[in-house]
Formats: sequence, C-alpha cells, structure tokens
Amino acid sequence: MDQALPPLVLNSEALPGTVMNETPTNQADATANAGRASAATDEQLMLAFSKGSSYAFEELFSRYKQPIFGFFRRRVTESAQAEELTQETFVVLLRAAARYEPKALFRTYLYAIGFKILRAHRRKAAFRATFFGQQNSAHDPSRRDATESGLWVRRAVEKLEPMDREIVLLREFEQLSYAEISDLLQLPLNTVRSRLFRARSALRNLLEPPVEPTPKDAPPNSVQTGEKT
Repeated sequence: MDQALPPLVLNSEALPGTVMNETPTNQADATANAGRASAATDEQLMLAFSKGSSYAFEELFSRYKQPIFGFFRRRVTESAQAEELTQETFVVLLRAAARYEPKALFRTYLYAIGFKILRAHRRKAAFRATFFGQQNSAHDPSRRDATESGLWVRRAVEKLEPMDREIVLLREFEQLSYAEISDLLQLPLNTVRSRLFRARSALRNLLEPPVEPTPKDAPPNSVQTGEKT
C-alpha cells in the first residue's frame, strides 16, 4: 500500500469533531514527540490519539497500514479495492477515537472495524450482483490473475467452509491469537481451536499431490489370458 493516509485525513474539514491540538514549537519538540510515540504500546497510542495526539495516530498508521491492507487484499479481488477499504478503516478509527475504551487489545479493536467494513463491502457487492447483474467476485481471491504466486494455496483455502477459512486467514496470515480470533468472530475459544485444527487438516489434504497407484495397486488386466474356450 503506497498511499499515506495521515496527510489526507488529519484535518478538521474531513473529520468533524476530531481535534488535533499538538503543535510543537520546534523541530526538537516534534522529534521528541515522534520518539515517544514509537516507544509506546498500541493501547497507549490510541489513548493519546483520543486526546488529540496526531503523532500517536501516525505511529499507529505506520504499524498497521500494511497488516490491514493485507487483511483486505486476501479477501477482495482488486488491490485498489483493498487500498480503499484500508483507508476507510482508518477513517472510521479516526472518527471513533473519542469513544475509544481500552477494553481489549488495540489490534483486536482495529480488526473488528475492518470486519465490519468488509461485511458492508460484501453486502454491496451482493446487491450489485443481484440487481445490476455485476459479477460478485469481491470476496473471492481465487479469481485473481492466475500468474500470481500462491494461487494453488488460495484456491485450496477457498474450498474451506467460510468460518474455517476466516479462522485460518486470521491465524496464519494476520497472526492473531486464539483469544483475539474468539473475540472477533464471537466463538468459544475451544471452537476456534477445534475448527482451526480441522481446517489445517483439510488444507493438508487439498494441497498434497495425488498419489499415483503402485503396480500392486493397479487394477487387474481386463483381458484374460490362458483361458480355454
């Protein structure tokens, strides 16, 4: 993802109600603020941002722009769509900052926003497909260009049940913990574990090359020899 979001959205016209009151008097102050932001935890940064720190948001954006873009890129067809949904996620984060409460890990909070945006995107795609005849491939990564690397793996993942597929993507690609996946998908922790085990087993079966029969396993020759008439 090449576009940098903060310069585009950190202004009061684009984001009514968002107050950015951090105005360092010199370059030394700006450098110090940036240094403190880079050393803070995600949760500390989000709290600082909710109180008006633009440096805190810029640091969060730097940490999560690629992971969130990857989250969408694995679930939509076009890179441009993934970029658009990524920016939408951070705009929602900006506008919800004043209501933020550190009840869970910031990462879980951010991915929850991403999930809501993804569901809305899929509903719109389904509506267009139903009423305007547009192909509904917005959430089918297996329909991408066949020259992309990993197409075989993506197609195998697409064959999983939707919930199992989502758990695999969150665990293997987004690197979320079992507890975070449980919170995001509103599933019991043991269910997440068992479904992930089942999905991994299914993927192994799908990705293993077919075993050619050995001579002893080959079917007998249909032509009988030596039989008297």
